[in-house]
Amino acid sequence: MASESRHISVHIARPPAEVYEYAADPARLPEWAPGLCSAVERDGDRWYAISGDDRIELTFAPDNPLGVLDHTVHLPTGEVFHNPLRVVPHDDGSELVFTLRRQAGMSDADFARDSGLVRADLEALKRIVEAR
Repeated sequence: MASESRHISVHIARPPAEVYEYAADPARLPEWAPGLCSAVERDGDRWYAISGDDRIELTFAPDNPLGVLDHTVHLPTGEVFHNPLRVVPHDDGSELVFTLRRQAGMSDADFARDSGLVRADLEALKRIVEAR
């Protein structure tokens, strides 16, 4: 059976190319996604995020003209989470859409908490990009 998904989105009053350019740079993650990490480091072709006491590996969709910002989080426990993220044209700007998937055994409260954290991160990205 498929897990539950929740699509969380924000409208950003900037062209999709500008939103994509900012969000596609892994070095900027701590600026707008503190729920994911407090720092990011590059080691050769690999990116790592510092999250609490953990160093997690991140892999990103290759640069593309379609606004695909998917990324995969590899936890030290061996767990892997695929995170769809898109920038799409919308009205006079862009819509940034993150698909949050409920993990096995996750309570309603934890899913709601994670949804709130993702929304806060997307709102932070919105504020930063619109202020540029």
